[in-house]
Amino acid sequence: MLKNNVGSWGDQGDGTYINPVLNADYPDSDIEQVGDTYYMITSKQHMAPGMPILSSKDMVNWTNVGFGFNRLTWAPEYNWDRMNGYSFGVWAGDLAYNDGTWYIYQIDYNHGLMVTTAKDIAGPWSEPKIMLDTLYVMDDPAVYWDKETGKAYIIVNAGVKAEHADEPSPVNTNVIYEMSWDGLSIIDDGQEVYSGIGAEAAKIYKFNGYWYVFLAEWTIGDSSTGLGKINKKNDRKQVVLRSSESIYGPYEKKVVMQKGSHFGHRSASQGALLQAPDESWWYMHQLVQNDVDPFQGRVQCLEPVEWIDDWPIIGIDENGDGIGEPVKRFRKPINGYPVQAPLSDDDFSSETLGLQWEWNHNPRDSHWSLTEKPGSLRLKASRLVPNKEGHGPKTNQWTNSDGASSDFWRACNTLSQRIMGDTHGIAEAKFDLSGMKPNQIGGLARFGGVYNLMGVKVNSSGVRQLVFINSNDEQIEGAIVDSDTLYIRTTNNGNSAFFEYSLDGDIYEFFGQKFDIEFGNWTGDRIGFFTWNEKEEAGYIDVENFTYDYDGPKQF
Repeated sequence: MLKNNVGSWGDQGDGTYINPVLNADYPDSDIEQVGDTYYMITSKQHMAPGMPILSSKDMVNWTNVGFGFNRLTWAPEYNWDRMNGYSFGVWAGDLAYNDGTWYIYQIDYNHGLMVTTAKDIAGPWSEPKIMLDTLYVMDDPAVYWDKETGKAYIIVNAGVKAEHADEPSPVNTNVIYEMSWDGLSIIDDGQEVYSGIGAEAAKIYKFNGYWYVFLAEWTIGDSSTGLGKINKKNDRKQVVLRSSESIYGPYEKKVVMQKGSHFGHRSASQGALLQAPDESWWYMHQLVQNDVDPFQGRVQCLEPVEWIDDWPIIGIDENGDGIGEPVKRFRKPINGYPVQAPLSDDDFSSETLGLQWEWNHNPRDSHWSLTEKPGSLRLKASRLVPNKEGHGPKTNQWTNSDGASSDFWRACNTLSQRIMGDTHGIAEAKFDLSGMKPNQIGGLARFGGVYNLMGVKVNSSGVRQLVFINSNDEQIEGAIVDSDTLYIRTTNNGNSAFFEYSLDGDIYEFFGQKFDIEFGNWTGDRIGFFTWNEKEEAGYIDVENFTYDYDGPKQF
């Protein structure tokens, strides 16, 4: 599938790149440059660890560094025994570096604005501190330290104010607060600086005598979304506010990027402004889901930036209207660095979990191990979280169906990673089943807006049998599995996927149903491992190896 470690997106190995440069579910990015390295954070809701951190030397090739939140410790709904935090937790954040300290700011919609700090980007990060509660903030914080005046600021989307409550479209108000210089406290009552339809994801910059606020703003089906197909629900465009007087304005406004001809329905907005060593400017941003669900999630694109009369034009102005549109292929900002990508394959030979993996809610640490059987990931079966109020997901907080309360969504210690790309992928895992016990089920999962599982189910008599479970909780039972070794493989061509199994790793047989993978409520498809026991705390599966091949650059 891969040739010369490249594919249909990302670094092409010839001095150019194809967007998206990071074609996986890394949404809500923010990027901070320190020295010759660019560091990115992205959101991932209730998954733990939270707030993935990546790094790049050239803005195109990204690999894992760590996480800003080792656990989501600030609320009980994110724990393995509740699993009630679906779609919440870690939303869009801001990564900053000041006076030798790293900062990550983010807003949990249900719990408020928080900050965590570290001396090393790889951690350890401090316990999060709540700075403002939900009465004052909704999402999308960003900070700025003004070295000229010695003042520090944070801008937040405060949501829909009372004076806009009756308007037909959601008019968000953005507020700037002054912070203490250490970035840990709010020291004034804030000042409103801008209100607009869905206005969010602000970033503050200051140079050439101007204050700039970059914002994503909804267009709700109007023609200003550019050359792509118009979406009536929540198209977005990128706008910039500019003031020569003050961070508080007054501001001029200009649309600087809109949806172009390359990505169909998908809006282009919300990101970070970057600069290369040759002083050229660039912008990294996400593509947002719209009518056609991008099952791989919200991806990252890199655009050139041209400054005209002290206004940025992001991308290339395709139609001569003074507004940029996203590029499909372009020259790399910085040459000389190898093709690389986030981690995917794992032989579980380390005593620490690979940085590509995230748990569905905080894990039950007593029920997984990398040391009990060296060279394997051991997942121990727990009983399901009860199907009652305050436990498990609520409808429309994660899944696309009323199956939100089905068993899979209430099974703790599901471990997974993102799929890469949207054309073709094959993932394969080798399992040792010798530790399975009666009433246990375990195997390989694909999940996002829907879930589909393939694995082994053990009946009350201890007989192991192949099983496939679809998103409606319908089960297909297969052959008896006498072997302790089982290989499970999943393939997707576009959004059409299926499972296969093998006893020797060479000859595979199809099992279950073909199915469509789907984008969920703000999440793309994922591949990983699951197990639970329907009756008691008993049994385990050992994952001995995982490989994932796909149409794009890969970390070897």
